[in-house]
Amino acid sequence: MSSETVAYKMVILVRQDLKLPKGKMAAQAAHAAVEASIRSPKEHLKAWHQQGQKKVVLKVVDQQNLFKYVQMAKENNLTTAVITDGGHTVVEPGTITCAAIGPDDEKVIDQITGTLQLM
Repeated sequence: MSSETVAYKMVILVRQDLKLPKGKMAAQAAHAAVEASIRSPKEHLKAWHQQGQKKVVLKVVDQQNLFKYVQMAKENNLTTAVITDGGHTVVEPGTITCAAIGPDDEKVIDQITGTLQLM
């Protein structure tokens, strides 16, 4: 399947148990998007960029739940990025706040994260 026929997107999974303030959550989601973009194969990144860089932010219950989805993504050969906070503001140093999956094939991502709720 060529990159022209694949719809690309990225999902960002945010832990709900941390109850992050909106600004902190936005910053962590941005970190995840940037890190996943850096890790993504160039052809995926180019196609995703040309298609408008679709991103969806989804809720996960806690760290264990976040890792469950990241592991499923890895098993499907999707790009992933897990974000660990430096602990300078709201949470303790080393706290895992969120993760990104993609940019990759939207259909494959949806098979993994399609039941999660939007942020």
